[in-house]
Amino acid sequence: MGGFFGVTARHKCIDELFYGVDYNSHMGTKRAGMVTVDGGVFSRSIHNIESNYFRTKFQNELRDFTGNSGIGVISDTDAQPIIVNCHLGKFAIVTVARINNISELEKKLLEKGHHFCEHSYDIINPTEMIASLISEGKDVVDGITNMFNHLRGSCSLLLLLEDRIIAARDHYGRTPVLVAKKDDAYAVSSESCSFPNLGFELCYELGPSEIVEIKPDGIRQLKAPGEEMQICSFLWTYYGYPVCQYEGRNVDRMRYVDGRDMAREDDTEVDFVSAIPDSGIGMALGYAQGKGVPYLRGICKYTPTWPRSFTPSTQERRELVAKMKLIANKSLLKGRKVIFCDDSIVRGTQLRDNVTDLRDAGIKEIHMRISCPPLIYPCKFLNFTSSKSELDYITRRVIQKLEGRHDAHLDEYATHGSERYNRMVEEIRTELGLDSLKFSSMENMVNAIGLPKCRICTHCFDGSSHD
Repeated sequence: MGGFFGVTARHKCIDELFYGVDYNSHMGTKRAGMVTVDGGVFSRSIHNIESNYFRTKFQNELRDFTGNSGIGVISDTDAQPIIVNCHLGKFAIVTVARINNISELEKKLLEKGHHFCEHSYDIINPTEMIASLISEGKDVVDGITNMFNHLRGSCSLLLLLEDRIIAARDHYGRTPVLVAKKDDAYAVSSESCSFPNLGFELCYELGPSEIVEIKPDGIRQLKAPGEEMQICSFLWTYYGYPVCQYEGRNVDRMRYVDGRDMAREDDTEVDFVSAIPDSGIGMALGYAQGKGVPYLRGICKYTPTWPRSFTPSTQERRELVAKMKLIANKSLLKGRKVIFCDDSIVRGTQLRDNVTDLRDAGIKEIHMRISCPPLIYPCKFLNFTSSKSELDYITRRVIQKLEGRHDAHLDEYATHGSERYNRMVEEIRTELGLDSLKFSSMENMVNAIGLPKCRICTHCFDGSSHD
């Protein structure tokens, strides 16, 4: 996915910018960049972070940055920030975006006389594409609105100008943009965990398609929010850091409630509940509370040498790293019946390895509980997974096996408790070697988030969201 951070202050902002961007590191692993402005002069650096930390790459360059305002990004896609000079003036831009019609837009803009300088993976750099669409406007607000009107997918962004930051949230609010303040500065970020340790206090959250101007002395709304919102539900179940909140709903609280309410309807007899760390911990704590059984760490994550959850870049190596950093606690597991809580099942490869390790540890029964419904529809709006085919999803492979085609009766397979849904879950359970498998229902997940379903994007579970 990706995350960004910006700060504008009456004092030098380099340290706040550096650490604020770093607090978005859980959102991506491919590229990172920072840019500051001082007297109209922009200073920028971009690095590949697929095998290193953001801090390691940038800490020796901090002396090269000057100024009271800056923006930065952790990106799972393109190299950014981009610096643009057009009739709107000179600005730097960072985005959290996915452009589904990038080839179509490229053709139209080239026909109009635009040109593109930066490329990523042999395609136009998406952030440069977004900057080009903005540059067509008569002013910044008109330009961002023009971008929203032409782009299919999603985009939230920050613009750094000489004397201010412009923040805009995706047209349907699929990704968050939050603002925080302290005495002499304002910060803006994708993730609220960026703020507390830097002395900022959350004060405002942009609505869908809202645009605001941020200066050291305050926030000014440039475009009011729209009515429709489709914020990504996976922010709570998977992406979000436990202390973060979106739309006033805390991530770890959501996971706890989701697990607690699932457990109240679960009559499986077990000795204790454990998590698949890290994103399964909140759910497992709630599950243990709901069932009235202990929470123990049957699997531990080894963080000193395997701390990052997305690297390395290839799927084969990701699977190996996922296996290497999770260690089964044999002393607790041998002869025990255990419920394990996890955020999701995508391909099933990692979970299959976990099951093998648990069986080798002498566990008696493995009961897997998942904090969201089965993933059936690929995400069209965010870069949620690196899957290139629908058949990468274990659900689609099972549907192919059961129906002879992977796209048959998807509405029934997405309906919790239907005959086809139950057959699919049972087939996944058998394939993964589990003693039982249950997914959270849509109703349970939405209730745990605490927003109306119509304001949450659940497309990957039921195919319901629109462009």
